[in-house]
Amino acid sequence: MTTQPTPPMPAETGAEDPSWRVFHGDGRQERVELPPPPPWRRFALAASDGEDRPDPAGGYPDRPYVLHDQTQIDVINAAIYLRRPLLVTGRPGTGKSSLAHEIARELDLGQVLHWPVNSRSTLQDALYRYDAIGRLQHSGLNRDDADRPADAAEDIGLFLRLGPLGTALVPTDRPRVLLIDELDKGDLDLPNDLLTVFEEGVFEIPELSRLPQGRDVITVTTADRDGRAAVTRGTVTCTQFPVVVITTNGERDFPPAFLRRCVPLYLKDPAEEQLRQIIRAHLTDVESSRIDDLVKEFLDRRAVDELATDQILNAVFLRTGGARVAPQGLMKAVLHALNKVR
Repeated sequence: MTTQPTPPMPAETGAEDPSWRVFHGDGRQERVELPPPPPWRRFALAASDGEDRPDPAGGYPDRPYVLHDQTQIDVINAAIYLRRPLLVTGRPGTGKSSLAHEIARELDLGQVLHWPVNSRSTLQDALYRYDAIGRLQHSGLNRDDADRPADAAEDIGLFLRLGPLGTALVPTDRPRVLLIDELDKGDLDLPNDLLTVFEEGVFEIPELSRLPQGRDVITVTTADRDGRAAVTRGTVTCTQFPVVVITTNGERDFPPAFLRRCVPLYLKDPAEEQLRQIIRAHLTDVESSRIDDLVKEFLDRRAVDELATDQILNAVFLRTGGARVAPQGLMKAVLHALNKVR
């Protein structure tokens, strides 16, 4: 197979100005003011009382999401109407995970519950975790403490925490948004393990259902910060099925039974006009003429190698808002191919 040559990087836009560097590598220690981060790398909001607080909707609140394909928008709406998981496939950087945050923001559904899947992920972890050892130690420490109520040593709810999927199924007036990220990294049986929960919207916590009569309602912690939920007779039953966004890189096939219960959505790499819209949405002060060569170079390289959209955002930010330089070596590092070791 003939391999196409990698296009060269754009030439320097001018003489390099070293004054943008905050790290010099000369061994001298100096406290400097770090430059502000790009908008998409800000993790807290400055509150009116001077304290930084995370955005309640999850992620940077003004982070725009560009999606103008009406068919894709209709597919998303279909999944919401049908209360079915949205199975989103696409290459890295096409906005699969960001879509969940955009749905939560646009529909005002609160913070996104995030379950990043890996090879060790299990359905049990996503539903709840029980710290039996912690409870045993707690009971032993409190057994001789006369100042503590007797029931404190038996408060099992202190040691049981709902995972992101379990929290998404807690009864609420409005649904939550659950992001199951990169499901194709999980065990082969994981998609089938999800089927019963997706169909019935209920799961049991045996540690609670086995409690003696009179302890029907137990308060447990949730995946939300400082979140608490009451569980009745050891069973969590949703009243509003969550908006489930499942992302996959298309690295493997899923069982037909699982696919039948999902609404598939494929996100293509953004074309040039959409790419420019994404850049303008994130970096509002950028003049189009200043980035024409970067956009062209990115598209040329993407036709040969695998690149992600956020890489062009990084390159544009460095040229126009951060470093204000574009040395060839620097741009080569930023726009590196994702499907090559070096």
